[in-house]
Amino acid sequence: MKAFVVDKYGKDTLRAADVPQPTVGANDVLVKVSAASINPLDKMVRNGEFKQLIKYKTPFVLGHDVSGVITQVGSAVRDFKVGDEIYSRPRDLHIGTFAEYIAINQDDVALKPDSLSLHEAAAVPLVALAAQQVLVDRAHIKPGQKVLIHAGAGGLGSTVIQLAKHLGAQVATTAHTRDVDRVRELGADVVVDFTKDDFSQVLSGYDFVLDSLGGTNLEKSLTILKPGGLAVGVAGPPDSGFAKQLGLPSFMGLPMDFLSRKVRGAAKKLGVRYEFFFMKASGAQLRDLAALYDAGILRPVLDRTFPFDQTIEAMAYVEQGKANGKIVITMD
Repeated sequence: MKAFVVDKYGKDTLRAADVPQPTVGANDVLVKVSAASINPLDKMVRNGEFKQLIKYKTPFVLGHDVSGVITQVGSAVRDFKVGDEIYSRPRDLHIGTFAEYIAINQDDVALKPDSLSLHEAAAVPLVALAAQQVLVDRAHIKPGQKVLIHAGAGGLGSTVIQLAKHLGAQVATTAHTRDVDRVRELGADVVVDFTKDDFSQVLSGYDFVLDSLGGTNLEKSLTILKPGGLAVGVAGPPDSGFAKQLGLPSFMGLPMDFLSRKVRGAAKKLGVRYEFFFMKASGAQLRDLAALYDAGILRPVLDRTFPFDQTIEAMAYVEQGKANGKIVITMD
């Protein structure tokens, strides 16, 4: 089958290739890919940013989001059948959605929302799971709490804004001038145009911040939290909780805590908290999220689509940082 693989870690190492069709284990479903979407995580994995922790053996097929049709089920699969239209974020070490077929563990799969096309559904899994796990599982957001979501026009930010509003939060976001109206339509109550204003000078007393940019932006985010508030970073730096999530030996948490010592120290001085976040695959949560999409509470935000043979060009487009929403690669 045709696929896009990483031969070695680095910026320009993704290439088209012919690879064997995946084998189907007892707990797997084989999916004929209809569409996949691109996430910043694809760039990070391709570049080797997690190579010491998530050890892919090169060459490997890239891609973390998928929608498609089941063509084969393993002997232990009971809840899915051939012909089902599904969406999924396959678990780490079993990714590979930039391909014509992928075998996925049944626990990572859910029937796609009825209200979404297969192309739309491909834009959803990773960002929707991240929104659910950050806001509900990690931050325990309650009605009336104040949350700041950075980069609200992006694929992740646009989804987190919608879910935060559904949870009853007062939502602020940062956005470019051209995207101000768009993020308001998604539900943002307060929009800071980062081309004109410094969010840290106009916001204060927040319960929660989701930072997807890192560096100085993360450090400034700590200052707008009220005492006891929580800042979660998806761009790093990692902490020992990440090692625990990956199931690594406890001593592996020490170097991660070393990497995040500066931001954790700054947070402690301010009386607030910092945690790194890395989402987990979950078919069960995708089933719950599908109901929110079908109810119109959540909707995918797409920038544009690329045909499968232009996957490398699609990756380059995302890396330019100009995408407003998700970039979807289509197989048809």
